[in-house]
Amino acid sequence: MYLIKNAKILTMAQKDYENGDILINDGKIQKIAEKIDIECETFDAAGMWVLPGFIDAHCHVGMWEDKIGEEGADGNEATKPITPELRAIDAVNPEDPAFYEALSHGVTSVCTGPGSANVIGGQFVAMKTFGRRVDDMIITEPLAVKAALGENPKRVYSEQDTSPSTRMATAAEFRKAMIEAQDYITKREAAKEDEGKDFERDLGKEMLAEVLEGKTYLKIHCHRADDICTAIRLCKEFNVKYTLEHCTDGYRIADILKKEGVKPILGPLLSTRSKIELKDLSFKAPKVISEAGIKFAMMTDHPVIPLYALPVCAALSVREGLSEEEALKSITIYAAEIVGIQDRVGSLEVGKDADIAIFNGNPLDFRTKAVKVFVDGEVVYSA
Repeated sequence: MYLIKNAKILTMAQKDYENGDILINDGKIQKIAEKIDIECETFDAAGMWVLPGFIDAHCHVGMWEDKIGEEGADGNEATKPITPELRAIDAVNPEDPAFYEALSHGVTSVCTGPGSANVIGGQFVAMKTFGRRVDDMIITEPLAVKAALGENPKRVYSEQDTSPSTRMATAAEFRKAMIEAQDYITKREAAKEDEGKDFERDLGKEMLAEVLEGKTYLKIHCHRADDICTAIRLCKEFNVKYTLEHCTDGYRIADILKKEGVKPILGPLLSTRSKIELKDLSFKAPKVISEAGIKFAMMTDHPVIPLYALPVCAALSVREGLSEEEALKSITIYAAEIVGIQDRVGSLEVGKDADIAIFNGNPLDFRTKAVKVFVDGEVVYSA
């Protein structure tokens, strides 16, 4: 058991505490109250802020490793445009120093996976930022299947003088893959009914079948307003669940996002306008999206923006008009809910994983530092 006492607790749930205690037992939160009296190891957090560990809803940590350049770049299999069979867990290196840097700033969970070179690029994983091997860090795997529209697949395959080299072809490649997966499901079910019938398994089509059957969802890279609308159109066509990643122009068509029930994951906002798709990039986007009544998550897209800067991105959004509460929720409970891991992380509630960050002040103040960070009830960082 471990007891955190006398802290300002922001649970990201129904009740906060100006001065409260949290009891941790067997890696879970056992109790939260104004006063808990029990004999166990105790940390006095008087004057400190306690929050659920932060969650980056979209990044590539461990896939593009710090310090080692091309040798650590394992996020894009840019050899064919449709590769849903690829699994992030086979490429993530838990010894990437970015994991520890993230921990030291209160980021305890991430969604990481393939990049956006391919129309369908592979499988994301939701995982903790502490552990010696990926297998012991997984929250959900596969979390989702990555897809991409717009400049990136168009540029990658234009350079190879092959399809897709236009937005039309990108959408067509997506449709073709999904229709082939539909046919795969039909043949698979027929083979089950006829036990003597041969059936050849296909790892990629099996993964897309899970998307079509609603067992998982798509994370779709899209920046420009028309690409956002194309993503919505394609997902409605095949009746699949999805989130929109980056959604840079989303604030310009917030009414459409609201109407369609879109779940955007915004970012990276703390970056340059490095390509045409980003010409309308703005830190005002979270405020506009929030005021439209749309729940959203924030991302770093690490290594585009360092993972440890996730709370900085939230803070800069506050400077541009987003409320502090919504900013913190975008990197805690909203992020968890949007990616589907809210049963374990994202808020401080009894029964959830004891992933807890203790700060020496408001975490949206850039001068604030993490004092202690817990993952699964274990102190994994101490200043």
